[in-house]
Amino acid sequence: MPIRRLAPAVVNQIAAGEVVERPASVVKEVLENAFDAGARRVDIEIAGGGRDFIRIADDGEGIPADQLTLAVEAHATSKIESATDLEGVSTMGFRGEALASIASVSRFMLESRTPGDDEAWRIEVIDGVIGSPAPTAGPPGTRVEVRNLFHTVPARRRFLKSETAESARIAEVVRLLALARPTIGFRLVSNGRCLLDLPATDDPRRRIVGVLGEELDGRLIEIRGEIGSPSDGTLTSVWGLVGLPETARPTAKNQRFILNGRAIVDRSLSHALKEGFRGLVEPGRHPVGVCYLEMNPSRVDVNVHPAKTEVRFREARPLHGLVRRAIQEALQEADLVRNLTIETPVDPPAGQEATPDRPAMVTRSSWSGPGGSSPSTSHATSLRGGSDRSSTGRSPTSTGVDLARVREAVGDVPMPTATPASPTTSAEEVLPTLVGADAVLQVHQSFLVTQDSEGLVIIDQHALHERVMFEKLHDRYAAGPLESQRQLVPIVFDAEPASIAALESLAPLLERLGIEATAAGPRGVAIHGFPTLLVSRRVDPGSFLSELLERAAQGEIDREDHEAALADVLDVMSCKAAVKAGDRLGEREIAELLAMRDRIDREGSCPHGRPTHLRIPIAELERRFGRSPG
Repeated sequence: MPIRRLAPAVVNQIAAGEVVERPASVVKEVLENAFDAGARRVDIEIAGGGRDFIRIADDGEGIPADQLTLAVEAHATSKIESATDLEGVSTMGFRGEALASIASVSRFMLESRTPGDDEAWRIEVIDGVIGSPAPTAGPPGTRVEVRNLFHTVPARRRFLKSETAESARIAEVVRLLALARPTIGFRLVSNGRCLLDLPATDDPRRRIVGVLGEELDGRLIEIRGEIGSPSDGTLTSVWGLVGLPETARPTAKNQRFILNGRAIVDRSLSHALKEGFRGLVEPGRHPVGVCYLEMNPSRVDVNVHPAKTEVRFREARPLHGLVRRAIQEALQEADLVRNLTIETPVDPPAGQEATPDRPAMVTRSSWSGPGGSSPSTSHATSLRGGSDRSSTGRSPTSTGVDLARVREAVGDVPMPTATPASPTTSAEEVLPTLVGADAVLQVHQSFLVTQDSEGLVIIDQHALHERVMFEKLHDRYAAGPLESQRQLVPIVFDAEPASIAALESLAPLLERLGIEATAAGPRGVAIHGFPTLLVSRRVDPGSFLSELLERAAQGEIDREDHEAALADVLDVMSCKAAVKAGDRLGEREIAELLAMRDRIDREGSCPHGRPTHLRIPIAELERRFGRSPG
């Protein structure tokens, strides 16, 4: 077949395949044109999920009558004039393809009136044939009607989802663009029913809450930061609101990024947002956040894809660090201890004694028995109502953790100096030295109960020690390679090829963490050295590394980003090295653990995002006991 020029209608339909994927694409393109026209309010009406009817009306500056025909021709635009203008695009549209592409696959009508005209003008495009402009009645602004979308391309119409699904996609696009332009009012009506009504506001906080949901009101933290200098055009700033860790969702649907007023999708920024919450949100969940970024348009290329949602930054890494640090600093300043509200009172029958399943609360006076017996002797630290067994059924002798092991685990972290109790020393004299003026109780050999100025605090001993170990391992790594213990005989275990490939990519990082391992044949791994700290914590090298490599092979560990991979591996190491639920702790071990709690940053959660401690506010306790505050 010889080379030939394609007909304009065919060219427009090819372009429509890139620009107009579904009804939501039509809404997005027309709304962005309204933004460029200076609209203050936009009304969207759809029917049949947008396949049958879309009408978008704005109150912008409108299109002059003599330019209506050009507006629906391909590659005709008022946004740019030459290729050099692409180096600093600041408008939403600039390709000049949208209206022509939409008109080529629908029955299209464009009506517009400028503020200086006495009447509006209307033009129709049917089956690719552009009609002549005609006068009509209409208010200032522009109105676009799209009927029977994709009627000229039936195959593409069949690929559309259900009416409900397409309506939901349109609503999602409107919400996203409403976040980008809070000063514009939006109203979306589907089949006569109002789906969205967002009034214009000068406070982006109100728009964010209006879009993400009123349930997040009061649960968002403000972030801000900047890098670069305005003098050389490198100034980049970020402002936004992120949700508290407990607002994290199963998907990243509620993560939004607005760059210079343009809603964008960028994996690097999404990663930065999640990294800012590392250790505060479980790995399988995604934090909520809206980030507004401002930078010199010449430092970003928006001419990457016809949809204009993907961009390419000249320098992406500094931007990643800016977003991550802004989030981390905001979270560090916030009180992330989660308060508990007791929904239903549980009152045991009158006179019923505590049982092994109903722990008794021990007062300070019961920390030492007759003759000054220590808590480890009287089992006051276990609070099991006289039972010597943990909730896992293990005996104290099999699960006990001696002080030497705890000291070895935390290494060079400063410990409080404890004064040994003599036979005549009372608990009142010992406890303030160990843990301050507040009594600390161990419940079910898993939780520590104490108080702070706001109420009762319940601590998960494993989660807290896991956070302590993570911070310690991270500091040691920063100071130099971790100490490794050589194996007299290499430990060999079977591994899948994907795990061996993961070992090769992670080998430099693992070696610096004290793990020396090599491939042993096509389906084996040999461990020659293992971190001394993990050895001291009785972590099995084979099962540890096998699990670690399986996670890396499945993509749970980011092998492309060094910092992310380091944090992922330290997560696993700290979890394996930490004391476990069911480990009985002595009073000095408890004191040392709580002392370390005051030294670590962001102690509100373990590296996996679970809370290290929860608080029952004193007001809640007073309410449940029927007491008046004060």
